[in-house]
Amino acid sequence: MNDMITRRKFLLATASAMSAPYIARGQTMALNDAISGLPQLHSLQIQRGDEVIFERAQQGAGLDRLANIKSCSKSIVALLLGTAIDRKEIPSVDATLQEVAPQLLPANATPGSESITMEDLVTLRAGLERTSGSNYGEWINSPNWIADALTRPMVAEPGQQMLYSTGSTHVLGAALTVATGQSLLRLTRERLGTPLGIEIPAWTKDPQGYYLGGNEMAITPRSMLKIAVLLRDRGAFANRQIIPERWILESTKPHSRSPFSGLHYGYGWFLSPSGYALARGYGGQIIAAHPDQNLAVAISSDPTRPARSGGYFGDLVGLLDGPILNAI
Repeated sequence: MNDMITRRKFLLATASAMSAPYIARGQTMALNDAISGLPQLHSLQIQRGDEVIFERAQQGAGLDRLANIKSCSKSIVALLLGTAIDRKEIPSVDATLQEVAPQLLPANATPGSESITMEDLVTLRAGLERTSGSNYGEWINSPNWIADALTRPMVAEPGQQMLYSTGSTHVLGAALTVATGQSLLRLTRERLGTPLGIEIPAWTKDPQGYYLGGNEMAITPRSMLKIAVLLRDRGAFANRQIIPERWILESTKPHSRSPFSGLHYGYGWFLSPSGYALARGYGGQIIAAHPDQNLAVAISSDPTRPARSGGYFGDLVGLLDGPILNAI
C-alpha cells in the first residue's frame, strides 16, 4: 500500500513540477483583492501538491488558533464511519440502526426508524423531520437529543430525499460510539487527530454524554487544510493510508442532492459541478479538495453570521471556481 501511495504522490508531484511552481504576482493580487471584498472571511489557504501556494489570515485568530468548523464536522463523522466499516466494527453502510445500535432506539421511536441505515444517516436521507434550521433550538434544548430525533415524524421515505439535519449525523456519531466502544472524541483523536498531527479538543456533549455529531467541533485552519489534503489524496497523508481509499471514492460520488444549494452530496461531502468535494459549515467554514487539479483549500469565516447559498456561501463558491482555480 505504501508503494502505491508513493507512486501516486510522485505522479502528482511530477504534474505540479510541469506547471508553474508558484502563483504569479497578478494571480496573488487577484486572490488578495477577491478576499478583501469578503468581510466575513477570516482566512484562506491553498495547497497545490505538497506546497502551500497561498495563505492569508485577514481577520479572526489566525491560522494556528482554534476555529469552530460548525457543520464541517459532519464530514469528519463520515470519515470515521469509513474507518469503522473497514475495521468490521460496522458490517456495511447498509447496516440498520437496529443492527448497529439498538439501545439508541427509544421505546416510542417513530415506526421505520429502526430500519434507517448508516448510509441513510451519512447521506442525510433518514426521512425523519429535520432538527436543523428553525427546529435546531428546540432540539438541543430537549432532554434527550437522540430520542427527540428518532421520535420525529417521517416526512420522506428513508434513503430517498436529502433532509439536512444535524440530528441524523448526531445519531450516526452515537451509533459509532456504540459500535466501537469509544467516544466520538476518542475516535476522532485516534483515527484522524494523531495520524494527521491535529489537536482536537473536547466539544459539546448531549445530555446522555454523546459528543455532538455534526456541529461545534473546533480545529485550527491549518488542521482544516490537512483534512482537505487527506481528502484530495484519497485518504492518504504523509505516505500513510489513514482512511480507506475505496471509502473516499464512494464518499465523493453523488448519493443525494441539497434542495437548498442544488449541490450533490456524497457520504458527508458536498460535490460541486466544477469538481470540488467540500465540507461546509455555518458562517462559511469550508474544507475543499479538487483532486483533478491537485488542490486542497481551507476557508475559515465568522461563525456567528449566516452564509447562505444565495449570499456569502455563493461568494465563496465563486472564489473557489474563479480566482482559486485560476491560480493553478
